[in-house]
Formats: sequence, C-alpha cells, structure tokens
Amino acid sequence: MAYPVVTTGDVSRLLDDLVERVPQAQQAVALSPDGILLAWSKGVDHELGEQLSGVVAGLRALAVAVGQHAGTGRVRQIVIQMGTAFLFIAATPGGAIIAAVFDAGSDMDAVAYEVALFAGRADRHLPAFPAPEEPTQRGEPAKALVQGAHAG
Repeated sequence: MAYPVVTTGDVSRLLDDLVERVPQAQQAVALSPDGILLAWSKGVDHELGEQLSGVVAGLRALAVAVGQHAGTGRVRQIVIQMGTAFLFIAATPGGAIIAAVFDAGSDMDAVAYEVALFAGRADRHLPAFPAPEEPTQRGEPAKALVQGAHAG
C-alpha cells in the first residue's frame, strides 16, 4: 500500500522531546499501521527501529484481532510489562502507531497521559492512514465461540 510522503524531521524531534521530557522514557518510534518505520528518537538506530516496528505492528494487529473477535471494541492502548521496562503502544487519531519504552518503575498513569498527549501532537505531522474495513460476519461466530467457551 502506498502512503503519502512523510517528513520525519518534525516527528523525530517530537519523539526526542518525549524521551527527554519524560525521565523514565528510553526510546520511541512512530510507524504506519502495517509496520513501516516513519521516525525514531535519539538512541534508536535504524536497525533497532525496524525491529521495534515489526514487533509493534504485530502486537497491535493481534490486539485489534482480539478486539474484533471478542466484540470488545477498538484498541486504545497496549502495555507490555517486561523485566526492566514497559513497552507502551498507542495509535494516533490518524492511524499511525506510536511505541515507547519506559523504565519498569514508571508511573503508568503518567506514561499513558504523556503518550496520549504525544499522539495528538504528532498526528499533525504524520499522514492519515485509512482504517481497515470492519468484518461484518467473521467477528460474529468468533464472538459466539468465546461466549460459548465460558458458558460451560
């Protein structure tokens, strides 16, 4: 799929600002919904950025699929707790994905606020990505299966 050209300078500066302003932030990336790396913060080289983009796009796709099949609605945020860090993933209003790594001791309320604030600011510098069409029949049987599995 072809996307509009992105000038990453502004987005990279915003990512740098996020990492510098939030003491617990380590690194951050912006990517398209299908995992194309759009911008990255200081401390992220292109190889790490590409690796993060692939992982984040896959995690987001899994979360969206769970939301569709379980009928729980749109995915707003994804938080993964690791041994020494949190990976925080959020979508911008235009559909781009923001992912940031924070220290394990981070205040998750503050992180959620900062990432949401950042997503709104960065959205003006990123292209809008069309939302995929919602499945009409496919989600219904899966929802019934999930409900049926708990009925027993």
